[in-house]
Amino acid sequence: MNTLKIAAFAVLISGIAPVSLTLAAGSGNHSHGHGKTPEIGTHGGAPSRTINVTMYDNYYEPENISIAHGETVKFVVTNAGSFVHEFNINTPDEHASHGPHMQMMFDMGMIEPDKINRAAMAATKGSDHDMAHDEPNSLLMEPGETAEVVWTFNTKSELEFACNIPGHYDSGMAGSFAIGH
Repeated sequence: MNTLKIAAFAVLISGIAPVSLTLAAGSGNHSHGHGKTPEIGTHGGAPSRTINVTMYDNYYEPENISIAHGETVKFVVTNAGSFVHEFNINTPDEHASHGPHMQMMFDMGMIEPDKINRAAMAATKGSDHDMAHDEPNSLLMEPGETAEVVWTFNTKSELEFACNIPGHYDSGMAGSFAIGH
């Protein structure tokens, strides 16, 4: 099954069409939903536990995570895949709207299959087309990297964690949170 996901990714990446510069010019701020979506939780706090998440090509382990409402969790995320991946906590609708921004970053050379041009991303910080990708609910990682995010799940929104690199979400690189009340 995992070999099938990798093959699907290779097919998707090879067939990605460039996004027009008009879309890039009119895209607005590269946010991850803060200030314009249902509340998705809060960054930081004192974690009650640590959950290790490993990103492979193109799936997460674990794929489903149970969280208590109001719980603060530290996620230690490792990219064990061969490609750049993202761990992004958000609503399914926000993942759908975030995908085109990630496509633009790919088209502009900020993201390559296995590398991130962080200098090019940082150069956009504060502009109308901010693509710095430094939101507290998201980690963008090269192969072999490990990073952490601490998140408090004080929301009633449906949340998932996903990779919005072009083709990854569509090939199934998403996991679900079961938030108990």
